[in-house]
Amino acid sequence: MTAVTTAPRPLHPASGRRPVAAAVLLLVAGVTGFVGSFALVVDKFRLLENPGQALSCDVNPFIGCSPVMQSWQASLFGFPNPLIGVAGFVAVVVVALALLAGARLERWFWVAFQLGLLLAWAFVTWLFTQAVYSIGALCPWCMLVWLATIPLFWVSTVWMAARGLTTGSPRVRRTAGAFLPFSWVLPAANIVIVATLILLQFPRLLPTLLG
Repeated sequence: MTAVTTAPRPLHPASGRRPVAAAVLLLVAGVTGFVGSFALVVDKFRLLENPGQALSCDVNPFIGCSPVMQSWQASLFGFPNPLIGVAGFVAVVVVALALLAGARLERWFWVAFQLGLLLAWAFVTWLFTQAVYSIGALCPWCMLVWLATIPLFWVSTVWMAARGLTTGSPRVRRTAGAFLPFSWVLPAANIVIVATLILLQFPRLLPTLLG
């Protein structure tokens, strides 16, 4: 009698269908974040060439890239932070295209991907607090990166849990699956909190923009 061994099957959404909606989210967020990060890299090079140059995104005393790009927080690891964004968002786009192509990825990959999204969300949250409460300026390209990262993290986290890509717990999968249609509430709440804190810190921002 010969023993029959079964190789572990690569994980994929439970339905077996290509997760088009999730892939589109990853693609849109990845491209958006890449655009913002790449623009920041270009602006950084412009400032290095001409330190006193005003950038196109320097709109008013509250909104401008120059104060942010010239701060120590903009190069936390010894090189410009946007380089991390460029590489990270390219990876997100690659994952999106892989899903659209029907790729089946192992659980370890999704766990690592989830960890990467968590670190990205934590990093942009820290950068937000630094820009608002320490530097005192809002960088438009940075805010574009925030707007890409926030829904990317929250919605993807719920989706991966609902499909069993990052967890083997049936209870977690059922809970996440039931909440998935309403997962937009999480990034919406996150963005509302960010916007509220900005308006509280810069009470003259809206009158300046509208006036």
